[in-house]
Amino acid sequence: MEQFEAITVEQAHARWQQGGIVVDIRDPQSFTTAHVTGAVHLTNETLSDFVREADFDAPVMVICYHGISSRNAAQYLISLGFDSVYSIDGGFEAWQNRYPQDTASAN
Repeated sequence: MEQFEAITVEQAHARWQQGGIVVDIRDPQSFTTAHVTGAVHLTNETLSDFVREADFDAPVMVICYHGISSRNAAQYLISLGFDSVYSIDGGFEAWQNRYPQDTASAN
């Protein structure tokens, strides 16, 4: 995969249920308040650890607020060598509206 693929929250949810990794690039306060269950909070500070421990063959789905910023982050992960990277259209707002039962809080 040379470029990421934009997918719907429904497609992302199906991949998540099959073990796909969700990385959340929102700010720490937003992530702490609510996030996709099991999501990895990816920041500039956590990026190197994530890359070092990552399975580059596993599907990685990037989520942000509305599906805009995740596109740049997804393309960056492709440039690092990840094989299957997706940007979730609609972002966390769409996920939380569609799958409130599959969100968690760090509080």
